[in-house]
Amino acid sequence: MVNKKRNTEEVDQFISDLPKDIKGITTTLRKIIFESSQELTEEFKWSMPNYSYTGLVCYLQPAQKHVNLGFHRGNELLEKDENKLLQGTGKTMRHIRIKQLEEI
Repeated sequence: MVNKKRNTEEVDQFISDLPKDIKGITTTLRKIIFESSQELTEEFKWSMPNYSYTGLVCYLQPAQKHVNLGFHRGNELLEKDENKLLQGTGKTMRHIRIKQLEEI
């Protein structure tokens, strides 16, 4: 039985339409997100997959040459970002830009 909370048809269709390299990165990140917590809900919002648990947690934003793994409250992660992977200058959101599958 498919758990709609974890696997939406809209997200499946969105990912299937992506270019091969970007699809591979997006699919791998999606799997990691699912494995991180059984409590996360997947939704297709703002034209991209979003994941939440008592509020928005993260999102996947595929582009032509990379995928952003974004964090809705990424500003709260800055102190723990020893490798300086988080990018962004907004008030709360931050992202990690992934250009190749091997970077994951």
